[in-house]
Amino acid sequence: MARRLTLPLLAALLLTACESREVEKDLKIVAVNTGWFVVGIVGGGMNKLVPSISLELENVSARDIQSVQLNAVFKRVGEEQSWGEHFVRAIDPSGLTAGARTKGIVLRSSLGYTGDQARSQMLQNREFVDAKVEIFGKHGSRTWVKMGEFPIDRRLLTQSSTR
Repeated sequence: MARRLTLPLLAALLLTACESREVEKDLKIVAVNTGWFVVGIVGGGMNKLVPSISLELENVSARDIQSVQLNAVFKRVGEEQSWGEHFVRAIDPSGLTAGARTKGIVLRSSLGYTGDQARSQMLQNREFVDAKVEIFGKHGSRTWVKMGEFPIDRRLLTQSSTR
């Protein structure tokens, strides 16, 4: 009798563990902070700024969730092509309990603006084009799903202001 109960229970546990979750329903993007990260001085003594977002994920479901991936796609306003991406494992296999939040997740484009102007003046340059970021999430074998879109604020971020 015990063997008959154990097999269905084991099958149910395996099915639950392998089930793909709908990240757009189970997780909420919170504590969003955007701006232009100061990379620093690059080749030729030029300042470099890249679009950046920091965020947390809140598990709004009634169940723990594990192994979630995020992909940030940065775009200049008015353009459809990507202007850089950043992929991360946002929730590792140990999981995030129901009602809990992740620590801050920072996502930055590798592309941005370089100039010989002061960093603050770069944001005021007449050729400066604002940017936005689209956040996509994925759990298990599901396809990527858009979880949110955020404008990149026209302000400078330093290492200490993005955490």
